[in-house]
Amino acid sequence: MIVAGFGFRGAATVASLRDALAQTDGPQPDAYAVPDDKARTPAFVAFAAETRTKVVPVTANALQSVQTPTQAERVLEKRGTGSVAEACALVAAGSKAALLTTRHISHDRMATCALAIGDST
Repeated sequence: MIVAGFGFRGAATVASLRDALAQTDGPQPDAYAVPDDKARTPAFVAFAAETRTKVVPVTANALQSVQTPTQAERVLEKRGTGSVAEACALVAAGSKAALLTTRHISHDRMATCALAIGDST
């Protein structure tokens, strides 16, 4: 199971999310993972509907327990993990998850995406 984890700002657009995913240059994901407080933002809902991909909301508590290769200070202070995209992908991919890519940033710097492979979603 391949999961694309996303982190994004409130001003992110469908194009931002599309671009962040494209930057990973990886395989088509089976699911998208996103912080549960952002799972219903209009841009993300439209993006997931456009690609007909399952969405896995990830709780704030689950994010805080994940160590990530990327360590963004601002994100660490706000979310308790170094990379929201990496943490979401790892959590949603299951207990034996491994990152395929670290986070990649959209050209407009509004969204990040990381890919993980694992045993569940």
